[in-house]
Amino acid sequence: MSFFEDIAAALDRDGIESRVHDETMFVPITAEVEIQFVEIDPHLPAANVYIAAADVDEDDDEFEAVLVSVVFSVEDAVATVAEHVATDQVVTVLRDLHEATDERISDLEFFPDPVNTQLMRAEVGDSAELQVLVEVVDGEPCATVTFVALSDNYDDLMDDAIGELWESDGDAELTDEDRSRLFETIHAEAVSESEVLALGKFTDFDRLFDVLSLAADQAEEWESHLLPVEDGFDEPEVYDIFGRDGLDEEIDGADDVHASDDLDEFDDDDDDDDFDDDFDEDEDDAVDADDTRIPNATAAVAPDASDAASARRVHNTDIDPNTQVPVTDEV
Repeated sequence: MSFFEDIAAALDRDGIESRVHDETMFVPITAEVEIQFVEIDPHLPAANVYIAAADVDEDDDEFEAVLVSVVFSVEDAVATVAEHVATDQVVTVLRDLHEATDERISDLEFFPDPVNTQLMRAEVGDSAELQVLVEVVDGEPCATVTFVALSDNYDDLMDDAIGELWESDGDAELTDEDRSRLFETIHAEAVSESEVLALGKFTDFDRLFDVLSLAADQAEEWESHLLPVEDGFDEPEVYDIFGRDGLDEEIDGADDVHASDDLDEFDDDDDDDDFDDDFDEDEDDAVDADDTRIPNATAAVAPDASDAASARRVHNTDIDPNTQVPVTDEV
């Protein structure tokens, strides 16, 4: 397969139509705009990429295709088409916001930001703005919506800026472009001091218009809730919310008490051991003293061998020695 045939097959898998005529491939982006791939080498996969107006005769003097890139692979060609499709969607959404083509935003008057042309702004509520930034993110069109409640001194700052910029001295002549640029810089500084409410990012633009309509209805209520935070206000830490710091102090205190109790018990055990040692030593001393009073331990238990003692022992057993038969040995 040729280079163009490979590109056409890949685009067809993504649901994008294309057609080839001679050495040029045409890929329509919108009814008015198309991408043109022009092959530049018969052996190496390579093509120039042009953006051109669709349905225009090439012989027309006003026809002019603009070279935007060069691709050397099927993947690069498909990515280039996807990027331009997403860019066209961004332009379409910006135009719909500016012209209020959808009835859901018919009450909003969006105007482009002079500095960032992809940012659309509309005044809502008493002193607030809806800001919509439309751009291509990771090859996909995306809209980021922000609600900005302007500060109380916003009007004063803008009035001062207008007075200084449009009433400049003759020695410091400023063009209208310079004044607009400086004015937007001052405006950005004033907005940075305002309260901001993020409303999310949207790739579904039908849902985007629903959100913008709701934001316009809720603008005054949101303004009343977006109060400025006082200077010096300390936000609680996450652990403070759950009383963690107090719990840590209690645990530390309990550990100190337990440690003190353990030390006291350890001291008591030492005292008990000392008492037991003293008691054992006293017993040993007493035994040693008794031993000194009995010079011969066997003398205390040896029987008395005298005749009187023997008579007493016989009498105590009630045995009459005169009635006893002498024992003789039998042979």
